[in-house]
Amino acid sequence: MRARAGLVNLTVVLGFIGLIMLIVVVGYVLRRSGGRAVPVVQEVTFDAGVPGRGRELIEAYGCVTCHEVPGTRGLGGQVGPPLTDIDERALIAGRLPNTPENLVAWVMDPQTFAPGSGMPDMGVTLPDALDIAAYLYGTGGEE
Repeated sequence: MRARAGLVNLTVVLGFIGLIMLIVVVGYVLRRSGGRAVPVVQEVTFDAGVPGRGRELIEAYGCVTCHEVPGTRGLGGQVGPPLTDIDERALIAGRLPNTPENLVAWVMDPQTFAPGSGMPDMGVTLPDALDIAAYLYGTGGEE
């Protein structure tokens, strides 16, 4: 009986710690977003989107106006960094740890993470951001 009581106490403590962590994360996101709604993307995997569609979307959204993206048709702009070898980078936009979730969130709303950045909010939807991320991660931006 005593071991069971200890397990219950441990479960309560771990639940309390989880709640505190959730409050801290939500507070951080709200501070970073200035109170604006922030897209929440959970458990995005490298294969969550369709790479071929991602390539088409990169062209349609005009990403190639500012970025060089191998495998796409466009001028290969020099305003933003080349979007090659995304899967090998430590950071996204020099700010966020390189995870699929962060890339999708950045593509959808870069101004949340870097207000005043040269990267504009292009109105990219979640399904489109998933496809763009799948292309950039799946091919390394190269074909």
